[in-house]
Amino acid sequence: MVKAILTDIEGTTSSLSFVKDVLFPYAAEHLPDFVRAHREDPQVAALLEDAHAVAGGAMDEDALIAAMLDWIATDRKITPLKALQGLIWEEGYARGDFLGHIYADAARRLRDWHGAGLRLYVYSSGSVHAQKLLFGHTEYGDLTPLFSGFFDTRIGGKRERESYCAIASEIGLPPGEMLFLSDIREELDAAHDAGMATIALRREGVTGPFGEHPVVDDFDGIRPNED
Repeated sequence: MVKAILTDIEGTTSSLSFVKDVLFPYAAEHLPDFVRAHREDPQVAALLEDAHAVAGGAMDEDALIAAMLDWIATDRKITPLKALQGLIWEEGYARGDFLGHIYADAARRLRDWHGAGLRLYVYSSGSVHAQKLLFGHTEYGDLTPLFSGFFDTRIGGKRERESYCAIASEIGLPPGEMLFLSDIREELDAAHDAGMATIALRREGVTGPFGEHPVVDDFDGIRPNED
């Protein structure tokens, strides 16, 4: 019996185009000025130090900014970069520059599942901060109260079995009582190997293949605990 649902964001609850065509370009445009304006802030300074460590070798601020812009362009899943992007997006949400995109079927079913007593969790390569911003600023209102927890790559890579085991352990459920939703086969494989049930989302622009995982086109096709 499924007691908790763990969902990806990009290509699952939200469109690929929102992340790639809105969030990433916004972060790239504002990153240089943000770093220069906030370099002395303790939180930002710590993230820049971590980014330096990932980049390797000594480099000045301009070189580090250039490296991070390249990471954005190539969609590198680098934790300090994701955290910096979240801080930049926070300013964008606060200014009303954009709203977080959530598919209507996802918003509807997430509310239904929460109302039915299922525990809902998010697992995304984007930082927990960025996840909460996205779900907190949607055309359907603030959806963050629907969720019992949020996970990012600090718990491990999304294509690693151990990450899903760690999530199950942290929330206190056996993996067999959890359902994972994603549009990426390798993530679904890792969750399945950890013992979770899995469903692949085939949104627009997503073609698979999905292997042996059940496939639906939207959240309306997902029926937890129904044969």
